[in-house]
Amino acid sequence: MKKLDKYIAKQIFVGFLVVTFSLLAIVWLTQSLNFVEMVTNKGLPIFMFIELTSLLMPRIFVIMAPIALFVSVLFVYNRMIADRELTVMKSAGISPWNCAKGAFILGVVISAFNLYVNNIVIPVAEQKFAQLEWQVKNDMSHMLFKEGEFTTAQLMMTVFVAKDEGNGAVSGILVNDERASDKKVVLSAEKGRLVYTPQGPRLILINGVRNELPDDNKKQFSSLVFDRYSVDFGRTSSGKNKEVGAREMTLWELLSAYKNPNLTQAQINRFVVEGVRRILMPLFNLVFALIACTGLLVGTFNRRGQGKIITYSILAMVIVQSCDLAFGNLVFKRLYYLPLLFLNFFVPLAICFYLLLFYNPAKKKKSEELEGLQHV
Repeated sequence: MKKLDKYIAKQIFVGFLVVTFSLLAIVWLTQSLNFVEMVTNKGLPIFMFIELTSLLMPRIFVIMAPIALFVSVLFVYNRMIADRELTVMKSAGISPWNCAKGAFILGVVISAFNLYVNNIVIPVAEQKFAQLEWQVKNDMSHMLFKEGEFTTAQLMMTVFVAKDEGNGAVSGILVNDERASDKKVVLSAEKGRLVYTPQGPRLILINGVRNELPDDNKKQFSSLVFDRYSVDFGRTSSGKNKEVGAREMTLWELLSAYKNPNLTQAQINRFVVEGVRRILMPLFNLVFALIACTGLLVGTFNRRGQGKIITYSILAMVIVQSCDLAFGNLVFKRLYYLPLLFLNFFVPLAICFYLLLFYNPAKKKKSEELEGLQHV
């Protein structure tokens, strides 16, 4: 790599890191608000809160990276124009393509890194996130059983424990169950333990009393002394038997989904689109980097600023991103439209390469001036 390429790539990379971490911090704050209630009201441990929110970051990084790189490239080349650095380079005979090599190299490097993150890191992170999410929703021992507090376990059901002994074991238990419309049940027990079943979590009570208060005054109050009694909290989520999401699957599983006879056509389309996007989305780092620098490198210099060219570059990026979303929705319905996703990647890339390698407005303008002088 030449010194010029290193100089430009270093500036772009620094700007990329600043923009990326700024965007990640903003998104992390917004996403963490979904888990704050679990920490303040339901006793979710801080370390689990940090782990849950951190597992979302790889996916968000892959989404934000092309935009951050586009902003960084646009800023660096516009600053170089304002400082007359690009003017000096062009005067020295350096072609637009040679000026764009720094952005091109960095786009290739970040695309390769995002391919790794998208296909290796994200599936593992999504699987871990799903396991922790199941644990948070189903492991009620640390969410429900807070010592000396009444906690709503379900609608119309309240649980009180005097002491949480860890590992699901509790003592001094009082349960007020009003889920049935025709009666109210109050349970008290010396000890208990939370266990998990395919139907959901259950609280096993030991040495206690069950009091039933009917709503109808004509019915009698009943009381039962028990050695062992089970309280069913119901299925709070699909648990470990839930369907594996597309983000948790490997690239090969997604692209070979059509071979699975148990999947519907809609599921096959969704998995195939997810697999194709796992390949194409990281490569948009290269496309957006070239879109950002092409207009500024092949456009004519304007002393008043490059606002018009920057606007066109942003518009081109938005169009490519919008087409990716629109074509993705079409492919969800019919795989027949799948080539449109690839065209949306290759067409902008080919246009940028053509403009950088073969389009030279200064040379064209000079030839027109020479032709005009000859006619005179």
